[in-house]
Amino acid sequence: MHRNDVTRDDGTWVGLSLDVRDRDQPGLCVFSAGQQLLISQRSRPVLLAVVDEHLEGVDFWRTDAYRSLVPPLRADTARTLAGSPERWAHHLARYLDESPESPLHAGRWLLSRESPFQRWRHAGTSHAEYWSSMLVEGHPDGYIDWHLHSGGWEVLPLRPLPAADDSRVKAYRKQAREGTLPPVLLWWVSGLDCHLILDGHARLAAAIAESVEPPLLELRRTVPRDDLAARTHEAVGGYEDELARFAELRAVRGPTVPDGTAIAGPKLARLLHDLSTRGRPTWCLPLPGGEAEWARISREVTAGHDWPVF
Repeated sequence: MHRNDVTRDDGTWVGLSLDVRDRDQPGLCVFSAGQQLLISQRSRPVLLAVVDEHLEGVDFWRTDAYRSLVPPLRADTARTLAGSPERWAHHLARYLDESPESPLHAGRWLLSRESPFQRWRHAGTSHAEYWSSMLVEGHPDGYIDWHLHSGGWEVLPLRPLPAADDSRVKAYRKQAREGTLPPVLLWWVSGLDCHLILDGHARLAAAIAESVEPPLLELRRTVPRDDLAARTHEAVGGYEDELARFAELRAVRGPTVPDGTAIAGPKLARLLHDLSTRGRPTWCLPLPGGEAEWARISREVTAGHDWPVF
């Protein structure tokens, strides 16, 4: 895997671009069978989901089979990397790359510090209240309501959050007060229109208990290499055409006409940045055996419960 830091024109670090090759199927994979979805970690069903026929949300059944791909983070590591999302991104990218239970597959990804969550909280709403409202409730079953936040994305833990008095949460609460809390690792899954927590369930619980904003790193799929190259070539061609247009105007009207670089240059820079970081739909494989296999897994996982109930 090749890593490259992504920055804005002013040098602000945005995220870490991950170029993954020679990995045909991820360990944590989304499968589809009609309106049914299955997220499986290797051979273990992690989440079953049924998309509402009116496309208003998703019924889900969460198992207790998910295992984090990141080993427990040591307190000395948290202190060393505290306040540096860039260094945390490189630290966590190693586990994303090396773990056989990672969602990474061949293509381009972005591990970003930027998330819409930071923009949605109203000033009068506490962090505890806000983040509690963004969590999808229900275990083992529940519903992701696509209209609940007027199109806002939610966070679905892949296992129940531990209680505020859990020993791990207590340790992280101390780090939250000290400002050394490691980031929560989120994975954007377009088929659910929701973020899943890949690592940091106890850290998010600690942030909520202390009512502080949890540091985040969001993993999402981005434009593939070939597509990016083609679109970059097209964007550069458009930039050159714009400069040629300004050159023609200057030839007719004289040097009072600008050469166009001050207009076309920033526009090209913004376009190239957007191309490099723009999210793409989550990769989804057809489930071998189709709907019949999904139904079999559902019966096995839910122990015969009448789910989903419509």
